[in-house]
Amino acid sequence: MVLHYFHLKADWPGGRNEVGYIESDKLKTKISIPKEMDGPDIGTNPDEMLLGAAATCYIISLGALIERANLPLAEMAMESEGIVDVTEGVFTYQKIIHKPRVFLTREAGEKELKRLNALVEKAESSCMISRAIAGNVELELQADTGIH
Repeated sequence: MVLHYFHLKADWPGGRNEVGYIESDKLKTKISIPKEMDGPDIGTNPDEMLLGAAATCYIISLGALIERANLPLAEMAMESEGIVDVTEGVFTYQKIIHKPRVFLTREAGEKELKRLNALVEKAESSCMISRAIAGNVELELQADTGIH
């Protein structure tokens, strides 16, 4: 078994509407509660960070799967949306929707497009962040794929 360790340091001055700071090897930013939750909205927040972790894990996993399958990639981009439910003052991260746009070059045929569509689905279960939140946060794909 190989273990990878990641470290993050957080400074928080105390209080709900304060602004803190997090720092890891590559991530350094201010943090606070977002405006949607009546916070100061400075820097990032846990909601964006969970969405970012899920989105980057998915798109990197998809890219690796496409590369391993030797598919002729023309274009790949994605938007993701996180939905937080607030019921009786309880905040619950309800759903993450990934909207990948993935297009193959004109040299691709129906066989390659079919393989691409299968990989778009597989990337979700290949992503360790998706597996970590499975059963707690609903994951949805709204893919746009084709040949350019």
